[in-house]
This record gives sequence, C-alpha cells and structure tokens, in this order.
Amino acid sequence: MVALSDDPKRWDPGSTLLRRDGTELVVEDSRTHKGDRLLVKFEGVATRSEAEALRGPVYVSSEQRRELSDDHFWQDELLGCAVATVDGRAVGEVSGIVAGPAQDLVAVEGVNGGAFLVPLVKAIVVEVDVDAKRLVIDPPPGLLD
Repeated sequence: MVALSDDPKRWDPGSTLLRRDGTELVVEDSRTHKGDRLLVKFEGVATRSEAEALRGPVYVSSEQRRELSDDHFWQDELLGCAVATVDGRAVGEVSGIVAGPAQDLVAVEGVNGGAFLVPLVKAIVVEVDVDAKRLVIDPPPGLLD
C-alpha cells in the first residue's frame, strides 16, 4: 500500500478507514517497508489471504475527514456525479476513479452505453460540484469516441 495521506497520524493504531463497500477497517499496526511502501495490519485480519481480499481503495471515514477548501474535493465524492460537456451535452455518470502514473482518471459510464476514462486535470475537468453531483468536462477531440 502506498500511503496517500497528508495526515501523519492516519496510519496510527486505532485509526479507522472505510472501504468503498462500507467495511470499516481499524489500524492495528503499520510500518514502512523498503523505503516507499507501507505495511498496514488491520484488526481482525489474521491471514495473508484475508489481507489480499481487502485490496482496493481505502478511504478515511467520514467522521475523520478534514474540511477542504471550496476548490478541493475527496475523490470518492465524484462517484455518481453526472458528467456533461461545457456545451451542456450529458455524457454519463462517474463510476470510479482509476489511479494513473501521471494523474488519476475518472471512469465514466456513458449515457449511450460504453465507458471511457477522463484525465482528472483542470484543462479537461473544468468544473466539479460535489454538492450538485456534477462534473463538467471540456474533452479534447477523440476522448469521448
């Protein structure tokens, strides 16, 4: 696991994290491994196969989230957001976030079927309104094809 958190106490024993499926995980212990990896042991997870079954996104529980400024958001808040182009054309709904090497990608289920990925960069995702559950994109030619 790569430790993606700006809170130095996030991985301390007793910290609670939430999986996308709603499962709560309580940190029992954690340590760095080979310099850039984080090994985390969760309470109630005794075997390697149980740990491997937990692979995937883990989020801070809503009670532990800090307030963000108006122009920032938690990525999981994008799930279920309607996606439209700057000219108002509905293109789909956010179904997931995919970690990328340069930037993360928003997975979108298209209104006419199919799916596509939208780079989560300001030049393409021009407006995010998590309260209204809406993303506005300015896709370059070919992105939605």
